[in-house]
Amino acid sequence: MSRLQAMELFAAAVREGSFSAAGRRAGLSPASVSRQVAALEAGLGTQLLNRTSRSLVLTEAGREYLARLEPILQDIAAAEAAAAALQATPRGTLRLHSRTMFGLRLVTPLLPAFQARYPELRVELRLAERPARLAEEEIDIELRIGAPPAGPLMQRLLLRSERILVASPGYLDGRPAVRQPRDLLAQECLTYWLGPDEVTWRFLGAGGLQELRIAARLTANNGEVLRQLALAGHGIALLDDYTVRDELAAGRLLRLLPDWRVTNSEFDQGIHAVFRQAALLPAKTRAFLDFLVEALPGAVSG
Repeated sequence: MSRLQAMELFAAAVREGSFSAAGRRAGLSPASVSRQVAALEAGLGTQLLNRTSRSLVLTEAGREYLARLEPILQDIAAAEAAAAALQATPRGTLRLHSRTMFGLRLVTPLLPAFQARYPELRVELRLAERPARLAEEEIDIELRIGAPPAGPLMQRLLLRSERILVASPGYLDGRPAVRQPRDLLAQECLTYWLGPDEVTWRFLGAGGLQELRIAARLTANNGEVLRQLALAGHGIALLDDYTVRDELAAGRLLRLLPDWRVTNSEFDQGIHAVFRQAALLPAKTRAFLDFLVEALPGAVSG
């Protein structure tokens, strides 16, 4: 027996005037209601109701107990209604975590339209080059490059992507042509800093798998820095395709070795939304995931 249910049945029986009426509202028999109220009295060590064949009369203890109980039951009902409303309508605070480049280039431009659609939502966007600890940091959605490792998290593929080599026309002008991966050894390469170890770029093409150790004079742990350096003509950068789509279309950057797949980590990339498991996905989380699929160019639906 739930103690809370017994409290609710006691209050309903007083309000309705009988165990039968209280039972009908709760889908219980009068005998079941009577037993639960009796158990509540036994737990309290006092009689709350005087029972007659025709009516229920509160004892002095019953009147005092009911006076204190009713505001509590009202607060519980209000809390349940508020929780249900959050599940039905996106509101509250949505906490997002993203790799810096993806957050700056793709997520940030979409936020005004998302908030215009859901004005009761407050959005916190946190950018970092490290994975988030979703539970500890109270993150609702993390946007990760590559699939997360197996574990107690849910994930959804949002965008397929690949890494590509790009350089500005000004940098390439007058330099040796890049026709094979090994030609990069004679070039200025801009690399993403992954730690003290040497940087290795891996290539997969008709010639099979090749790996090159890249000795770069310019390195950074932020893709936006590398994009700007490439645009300024300082070298060849390895960047995610979605981050340079506009620059390629405008001719400000040119793609190199398009017949080769290239990476500095794994070949299978893509942007994944990662979120905590829940029996019911919060409305705010579901709304943002659906919005990204609708608004991101080339997003994966379903």
